[in-house]
Amino acid sequence: MRDDRRTSMEGERLSNNSGGIVDGSGSRPLSQTSSEMDTLGPLQPVKHREKAKLQRPLTRYLPIKSESLDLRHHIETAGHQLPLIHDVTVDTTSCSGYLSKMSKKFHHWNKRWFVFDRKRKTLSYYSDSSSRKARGVIYFQSIEEVYVDHMNTVRSPQPSLTFIIKTSSRLYHLMAPSPEAMRVWVDVVFTGAEGYHEFDHGI
Repeated sequence: MRDDRRTSMEGERLSNNSGGIVDGSGSRPLSQTSSEMDTLGPLQPVKHREKAKLQRPLTRYLPIKSESLDLRHHIETAGHQLPLIHDVTVDTTSCSGYLSKMSKKFHHWNKRWFVFDRKRKTLSYYSDSSSRKARGVIYFQSIEEVYVDHMNTVRSPQPSLTFIIKTSSRLYHLMAPSPEAMRVWVDVVFTGAEGYHEFDHGI
């Protein structure tokens, strides 16, 4: 009888803990799940792939190839209050705003203007918002992972605002101007992560 009560209590505890990942509609945005993990304290070192899987609810929030996707509507229904977030602009097919990017060679942080374009299937960055020539372009097909840098893998002025885009060739370390902007960017970029392996295999 005592063992039955202990099993029942453990079952209730597990049920309560899992409630932070999925709500009544079936899922929560990747960025919100990542944000909630910040309150759980230090994590044990794990591989990037394993960590990303823990952070990503594999229900609604998978890469989306559909050309008919309304990006702004998708992000708003994920729970982001875009009218209150002034550091990033999202419309039906694109997202733009300033992010700080760590240079690959010198590891300095430089402010860059980023443009996520679902029509061109690119994430481009420029010296500033008035620049016409991109300093770099990331193609959707090369994006494999997008996740918050909980492990503090690089020295960042604002670790809690730092996230990573993993491509087939390198890691891009980016820092948002605010927590809200970071969450939007993570969810936006992941819609274009066509290099995500489980997505490729139809999972």
